[in-house]
Amino acid sequence: MDTTNWLSTDEQRLWRAYLDATRMLIQELDKQLVHDSGISFTDYEILVLLSEAPERRMRMRDLADASTTTRSGITRAITRMENAGRVRRVECESDKRGAWAELTDSGLATLEQAGPGHVDAVRRNMFDAFGPDDVAVMRAAFTRMRENMLARRRVPAPSRRPVAASSGSPSIESLVDDEQP
Repeated sequence: MDTTNWLSTDEQRLWRAYLDATRMLIQELDKQLVHDSGISFTDYEILVLLSEAPERRMRMRDLADASTTTRSGITRAITRMENAGRVRRVECESDKRGAWAELTDSGLATLEQAGPGHVDAVRRNMFDAFGPDDVAVMRAAFTRMRENMLARRRVPAPSRRPVAASSGSPSIESLVDDEQP
């Protein structure tokens, strides 16, 4: 006996459209970042997370949990960015098996340089296609989705806040909802 609650035709269309749009958006953002700033979308996401963290540093495992990248992907990205001088690894004093990733001044400068082009690409590829009502509906829907998954994980939502650029330029803002429960 089949007890699977299969997706309806409308649900299946929404699911496929969501997957396609998400894949294409990340590809476009990655292409723009590599072309304009020489960093990948993964690197940009990590730099944003570190810039928003207390003391501009996070435990490696927490960084992996807060990003779209796997733990092994985080390790490779941190190694690449460490070699470029954008981050440094700091030994965790309370747990010798753990390590922190810490944003350097060079990494913050890279983020500040990449931010305006990235925001333009987000606007062009996502928000220019929507009106204010669409944004409100999508925000509500994705917030419910996120809260549903977090409740099942029983893990508090990571706090993400905008970080003011040190050069006096506009703040670099995270793409995640700023109003946390």
